[in-house]
Amino acid sequence: MTATTKAAAGECSVVTVERRLAAVIRAVVPMPDIPKTERTLRAKLDAAIATLDVGPLGNAFTLWHPPVDGRLDMQPGILVSRTFAPAVGEVLSSALPAGRAAHLLLVGPYDGLPAAWGRLFGWCAEQRLALAGINWQVYAEDDPAQPETSLYALLA
Repeated sequence: MTATTKAAAGECSVVTVERRLAAVIRAVVPMPDIPKTERTLRAKLDAAIATLDVGPLGNAFTLWHPPVDGRLDMQPGILVSRTFAPAVGEVLSSALPAGRAAHLLLVGPYDGLPAAWGRLFGWCAEQRLALAGINWQVYAEDDPAQPETSLYALLA
């Protein structure tokens, strides 16, 4: 991700992000099933990615749209270096969007994600930033004891 301004952990900011190629699996799941579905789809993605010629891999992420009727439209994925076709099983060639996005860096366990998203969306409302309804979180794998997750909400 390219950012024009990098915020410290826990601080909200507006950044500019570039379009990034990805391999994803799309699912629409009930909110309570998100963790289990995420683990299941990541295993499928890992198995399929080994068969694809997509170049060096980047970070894992999950792109999602706001829930509708208690169900989340989500796309667990991994950043890749080139597109691919056709789809491999459920794995599709895709991309993270380009544009201006609200950003927050969460340092700590993943169970802090709901509160972090609440903080980012609250900040957007305070700043009167219009959201596009496309959100994603990118997982850094540097330190498993202290994971870092970058949250992005695309701005309209």
